Amino acid sequence: MKKKVLEKGMEILFLITACASIVAVLLICVFMFAGGLPAFGKIGVLNFLGGEKWAPMDVPPSYGILPMIVGSLYVTAGAILIGVPIGLLTAIFMARFCPRGLYRFLKPALELLAGIPSIVYGFFGMVVLVPFVRGTFGGTGNSILTASILLGIMILPTIIGISESALRAVPEEIYEGALALGATHERSVVFTVLPAAKSGLLAGVILGIGRAIGETMAVILVVGNNARIPDSLLKGVRTLTGNIVLEMGYATGLHREALIATGVVLFVFILLLNLCFSVLNRKKKT
Repeated sequence: MKKKVLEKGMEILFLITACASIVAVLLICVFMFAGGLPAFGKIGVLNFLGGEKWAPMDVPPSYGILPMIVGSLYVTAGAILIGVPIGLLTAIFMARFCPRGLYRFLKPALELLAGIPSIVYGFFGMVVLVPFVRGTFGGTGNSILTASILLGIMILPTIIGISESALRAVPEEIYEGALALGATHERSVVFTVLPAAKSGLLAGVILGIGRAIGETMAVILVVGNNARIPDSLLKGVRTLTGNIVLEMGYATGLHREALIATGVVLFVFILLLNLCFSVLNRKKKT
């Protein structure tokens, strides 16, 4: 009797916690859209999304976030090009090639990398990466390239951790079957283990991209924060998240609504990213 009561109580507790998570997400959605949608009506969807000038203090003010959209896409794309190959190759090495002695030191180091606060990454980028890019490639150093390198480093723990878990979750029989057919260790990993773990690898990449899109404090310190459409990787830009953080503290009226609407655009980007992952995952299962 006590066991049944305990099981029923735990079932109710799990239900309450699940409902609380759903309610929290719904409240965030309601707040974002209720605060941001009026700005779309007042400014105009095309003027807001396609405008190239962000000048809330001008008379009349301009609220065009196209430079921030382009800046976010450039920085995120650069982080993907840098972080995804390194992350996936590192995960493959740790899961299938890394000696046990080295793994004992490498795994804690990567976990420590995941626990470093964003602002510390930002200081590292400002003190080390900005002078390096300025001295090597020219420009001011506060640029798309610098932010891409920094974000590429920051998304490594997410991609490596999830990808390694996905590779280790592949049944050993698949790997051993490839060996039994005459494949080498390397070919068995590449042509049997990797395809079997494709869904988990893709999940790691998607989560890494989400981290790159949503990162704020570290990017602000190295990206230059110039609200303009760049014509070079060595020019500074402003991201969607950076735009919100830099101006929300003193924004009022339509300016504040426009910043919340910027958050709505970012929110939709993340939703579309997760939707694409769900569709791809469903197709693979089918």
